[in-house]
Amino acid sequence: MSVRRLLAAATAGPLGVLGLAAPAAAHILVQPGAVSASTMTAGRLWSLVGALLGLGGVIIGGVTLTRSPRTGSGRRGASMALVAGLTCTIIGGLVVAAADGGPGTGYGIVGGFLDLVVGAVATLLGGLALARSRRNVS
Repeated sequence: MSVRRLLAAATAGPLGVLGLAAPAAAHILVQPGAVSASTMTAGRLWSLVGALLGLGGVIIGGVTLTRSPRTGSGRRGASMALVAGLTCTIIGGLVVAAADGGPGTGYGIVGGFLDLVVGAVATLLGGLALARSRRNVS
């Protein structure tokens, strides 16, 4: 599989999540009643997955941004950070939208808000690195 097809598939994934899987994800994330602080609920799991994905995007974007622009991996790392950041933001938005209660209710709303921030940072770093790689290629 070529890199272009891989990037196209990775970009189409978050769009599919928004268009087709949002009602299903909202149905899965909704849970009745309060749970204990140590219980891993679906909302908490999704916010944890989003946070790990966003953290990976922040790390990749930061490393790509600090590397020399003459290395060949600048555009690939920037694209990976951009896709990871957008996916993290989408997951965080879905978790926050599906949450019926506040912090401590098991819906993962705190992690969802964290995903929104970390995803935005990863997207910003990926975008800066992508702009830098495009500027130095030509």
